[in-house]
Amino acid sequence: MGIADIADDLFRGIEDAAARTSEALFEPVVRLGVTGLSRAGKTVFITSLVANMLNRGRMPQLLAASSGAIRAAWLQPQPDDAVPRFDYETHLAALTGPEPHWPTSTRSISQLRLSMKVQPAGFFGSLAGLRSVHLDIVDYPGEWLLDLGLLDRSYADWSAQVLDRIEKRQKLRDLGANEFLGAARDLHAKDSLDEADARVLAQMYTAVLQRARAEGFSDGAPGRFLLPGELEGSPVLTFAPLPRPAHPARHGLWREMERRFRAYRSLVVKPFFRDHFARIDRQIVLIDVLGAIHAGPPAVEDLRLVMADVLRAFRPGRNSWLSRLTGKRVERVLFAATKADHLHHRQHPQLTAITEALVADARNRADFAGATTGAMSIAALRATVEETLTHKGRRLDCVRGRLLDSGKVAALYPGELPGDPALILNPARQGSTAWLSGDYGIMQFAPARVELRPGEGPPHIRLDKAAEFLIGDRLR
Repeated sequence: MGIADIADDLFRGIEDAAARTSEALFEPVVRLGVTGLSRAGKTVFITSLVANMLNRGRMPQLLAASSGAIRAAWLQPQPDDAVPRFDYETHLAALTGPEPHWPTSTRSISQLRLSMKVQPAGFFGSLAGLRSVHLDIVDYPGEWLLDLGLLDRSYADWSAQVLDRIEKRQKLRDLGANEFLGAARDLHAKDSLDEADARVLAQMYTAVLQRARAEGFSDGAPGRFLLPGELEGSPVLTFAPLPRPAHPARHGLWREMERRFRAYRSLVVKPFFRDHFARIDRQIVLIDVLGAIHAGPPAVEDLRLVMADVLRAFRPGRNSWLSRLTGKRVERVLFAATKADHLHHRQHPQLTAITEALVADARNRADFAGATTGAMSIAALRATVEETLTHKGRRLDCVRGRLLDSGKVAALYPGELPGDPALILNPARQGSTAWLSGDYGIMQFAPARVELRPGEGPPHIRLDKAAEFLIGDRLR
């Protein structure tokens, strides 16, 4: 590289730094992290949020929209050259086309910038004129978020915890997890590494994680085992939990698995935290609470424990100049139960109350640290309409929609959620395997066919309220 090239790179670096400083001072940027475990609806949430911010006719609870403070909104080029752009246009076409269908789920990190011209409130705000606010939406798999909990655990502790959890889940053992447990016990003390053994154990453990997710369980670490991407087949993803031998051989299987576990933390988890997660200002965690309830008490208790662990990664608290120098702290965290359109609106308060109880431990930890947290039930895209039917003299509050598997339109009565969240959480904490009273059904609905009028985004439930909580204060 010549002197001219070095000087050019240096100049560009100074120019970029100046641009970032100017942006921070005069055109504020809010980085919104969107995550949630599999099937929680991250892609749909981002797509509908952007569509409804561009066309704000269905956003009355976002005060800057209803008051007219947002004068214009448009999409900008992707700000981070090394991060894929969220494919908003393709996802919106999937949701609103002639034959609407759910878009492909989140499998890696992506980002989108939405810019707005905002008229500040008050006398001095009117004198100052319009200002630009940039919303950088960062989409990443929730399974990656769970990986942050590995940073303060040793391989031995993680292995013991995972193996104990699998042992206690009889349903998983009946579905093949016993084969993995047997192989782990047989091979854990081998005094030499056989790469074939390591590969087989990693594949068997990945199969256990996939079965656990299919059965409604939330814990799926290491997250890259489920979403490997470009790392598939690499040594950093070729390990599994093993019982610790009394005297692990120096070049044995257990020691090699321990080394690869540490490599996963340093080469996969830490870069994600450093490059992406630690820069987030606001965060929404989407939760499929109804799916967990449908799966049964063990899945609900698992979800509660996972949510308690999630906040450990957020370093919550109010941003300050000092924290901006040492690393951002998430200011606001919203826990949102998705698929509220699967219930009649009369049951939404119960769903919200159960969500609040599920994340109580996590919220208390965040509130104590100074972050603002909230919980609500939403549907980023409404796929049903409400209907009240009479069955055997009893009035049933139902929802009607197009079934995902057959395309037929059907009405669903999902059962009555209890008014007291303890009736859900207590059996889960006590280790019950099934609900003693109540049978909570769930159907999978396809997106409804909609015709969007000018100025309106897709129909939703409380998406505007979620946006007000997350970014409303930055639009005033």
